[in-house]
Amino acid sequence: MLASVGTALAAPCREDVALFRLPDGREARFSVEIADDAEERAQGLMGRTKMAAGAGMLFVYEAEHEVAFWMRNTLIPLDMIFIDASGRVVSVHANAKPHDETPIPSKLPVRMVLEINGGLATRIGIVPGAELAHPALDQSLASWRCD
Repeated sequence: MLASVGTALAAPCREDVALFRLPDGREARFSVEIADDAEERAQGLMGRTKMAAGAGMLFVYEAEHEVAFWMRNTLIPLDMIFIDASGRVVSVHANAKPHDETPIPSKLPVRMVLEINGGLATRIGIVPGAELAHPALDQSLASWRCD
């Protein structure tokens, strides 16, 4: 899931991969399912009993705005990585509790949210300032562009 990265200006992007450049120069790669319409975003990861370590769900919105998530009917702890229109991580909510209906706000406008297994963002080093390369981002705004 992690590999060393040089000073790449552009990244090879695929729809089913969330590729992060971390502040320490490493990269993290997740195989992702895309939730890019209201029905898919409403369903999210509800009802799932497990998720592979290198997997996640990428919620993609048409426009950047503040969002809030909750864990209703979600059975596994999750980290939520909030990503702005340039692909920069603006906040991370670690270890959201299964079944908790307390809203988890993005705190800032975001274009995407990546949900991964709880505790993984901290172990890997995904923090605010990390950059995502993904083809769903407007490449003219992207801080790390796709090839």
